[in-house]
Amino acid sequence: MHRPHAHQPMAASGGPGRLPEALVELYGLAPLPREGGRFRRTWAGPERADGRPEGSAIVMLLTAEPGDYCALHRLPADEIWHFYLGDPLTLLLLPEEGAARSVVLGPDVLGGQQVQFTVPAGTWMGAAVAEGGRWTLFGCTMAPGFTFDDYEHGDAAELAARFPQEAARITALSRP
Repeated sequence: MHRPHAHQPMAASGGPGRLPEALVELYGLAPLPREGGRFRRTWAGPERADGRPEGSAIVMLLTAEPGDYCALHRLPADEIWHFYLGDPLTLLLLPEEGAARSVVLGPDVLGGQQVQFTVPAGTWMGAAVAEGGRWTLFGCTMAPGFTFDDYEHGDAAELAARFPQEAARITALSRP
């Protein structure tokens, strides 16, 4: 069985160069405010008494184009990230307690990549297509579900002061 290299996304009709645009069209992806990338909510559970959905799921696309990344942010609930197609995605995680770490979502699970990873509540997270890649299609699931009021945007200066060894990556994954 031939296994594509991690840096070579699977081909589709229209050729691999057209695939990200075809996915945007297929899923009706739209820009995600502040955080970045293109997304669409694919599911929201029943509304709870506090107005939040029981759970939610999105599909999201990032490319290696300049400025196309998930900016550092944190959420009040665990968020599960799922790898679907394309090139690996690198997540930078900055916990309230402990050291910064990176996790790579991708198809090479025997090589240490993850197809699913849970980011604990309150952890600062940012993501970009892994170096050498072109695009990544992934999803995120939360319970209780995401609301825009939950989103806390990261401050590059504050985070770089707390995690000086990651200052360059923090700057690269931050927006004003």
